[in-house]
Amino acid sequence: MNHKKVPNDVCETTVVNKEKVERAKAKMTEEATERMVNLFKGLADKNRMKIVQALYLEGEMCVCEAADLLDATVATTSHHLRYLRKLGLAKFRKEGKLVYYSLDDEHVEQIVQLAMDHQKEL
Repeated sequence: MNHKKVPNDVCETTVVNKEKVERAKAKMTEEATERMVNLFKGLADKNRMKIVQALYLEGEMCVCEAADLLDATVATTSHHLRYLRKLGLAKFRKEGKLVYYSLDDEHVEQIVQLAMDHQKEL
């Protein structure tokens, strides 16, 4: 006799509250979901996450400082920073020959703060 064991984290029967599902679907769009996926893809790289954390903690850093933080080249670091900027996570300002990056807005700061708080709970 073949008895498959059902994991306890899976429903043993199917019951769908269609109203709940339709309410959730009505509040979501493909475009917004895709933008959120891209945002998290941008943060899913260890070096970019280090940059974002440092920008959160220090307010801003020039490209050279971020490169030193990563122990990487300025070219590689610039690539990461441009990607973060493209995703709307970082912004920059130029001061003479230096370029300084900071987090784009308070929403990005909140995401970083929540991630830092959450990882402490794990």
